[in-house]
Amino acid sequence: MSTVTFQCLPFDSLSLRQLYDVLALRIDVFIVEQNCPFHDADKKDFVAHHCLGYDEDGDLVAYTRLFDVNLSFEGYTSIGRVATSNKVRGQGIGQKLMSYSIQQCEQLYGRQPIKIGAQKYLLKFYESFGFQSTGEDYLEDGIPHAIMIREA
Repeated sequence: MSTVTFQCLPFDSLSLRQLYDVLALRIDVFIVEQNCPFHDADKKDFVAHHCLGYDEDGDLVAYTRLFDVNLSFEGYTSIGRVATSNKVRGQGIGQKLMSYSIQQCEQLYGRQPIKIGAQKYLLKFYESFGFQSTGEDYLEDGIPHAIMIREA
């Protein structure tokens, strides 16, 4: 079981190394593993807080980005780009990442509803944190997604 240390930083506080690690993990998970070419650099990173989880080897193994109200979804805070490295999958790191991300969202932006666009195969995972599907399903880059909300 890996030990992961989390921190949450605004974009301008990321070091060049941390930014490189973030982009590399997102490319590995969302583009290479899911065989899904898409434009990851969407300029939303500038206004997000970035939750980074590094293991004892110094590898970034868990990541999310957090948004204040209205920056990703109108009327909601949001958590996005949820990613764990295949190095730590099956070890509970995703649960720790989401718990930390929800806590950081509430600490940074206050206790408010959180809205996400979740890949449909992960609905049960997100439901375990109190997210409920709104029934708004959509395809993003050929991958089925669902809008989910976690009430405050």
